[in-house]
Amino acid sequence: THSLFGFQFPSVYSYYYLFVLAALLVIWVCTRLQHSRIGRAWAAIREDEIAAKAMGINTRNVKLLAFAMGASFGGLSGAMFGAFQGFVSPESFTLPESIVVLACVVLGGMGHIPGVILGAVLLAVLPEFLRSTMGPLQHMLFGHEIVDTEVIRQLVYALAMVLIMLYRSEGLWPSPKHEDKIAKLSKRAGKKPVRA
Repeated sequence: THSLFGFQFPSVYSYYYLFVLAALLVIWVCTRLQHSRIGRAWAAIREDEIAAKAMGINTRNVKLLAFAMGASFGGLSGAMFGAFQGFVSPESFTLPESIVVLACVVLGGMGHIPGVILGAVLLAVLPEFLRSTMGPLQHMLFGHEIVDTEVIRQLVYALAMVLIMLYRSEGLWPSPKHEDKIAKLSKRAGKKPVRA
């Protein structure tokens, strides 16, 4: 059995449901924050910090709040990870792990929660797909494994990042632009789109 904050979880399946529930809670909180005053301030700082400061946004406090929110989500996930593993070691948090997280955000679309989820799903499925196909494919073509599957995975990650940066810098599923939102609202109201 595993224990988290004094609660006993009899199996891995219980932890799975707990992780899904925590992920849904974090997504809900992030969505609510994104559509609040704080979320709009974050978006303004991301687009142009000087303009945001000129509009009266306290950029220092808002940035500190963003770091605090990120740290709180990291603390929640770290507590759950430590309780599930039974121990925490520096070897669990290496540079490749950080690169994978960054790749999820950039590939899916920065600033768009569904895009980040899409990027995470793609980069979680891709290694399993490569593991099941690259080894047998190399054996079929060359008679033995020439390149390790882990090396191929890193090459595919790097290639995906370069292609995304070159041809679709906003990601696979970017956040809707302000102009698109105005056009959609104008279309609903039956008016001509207004240029912002």
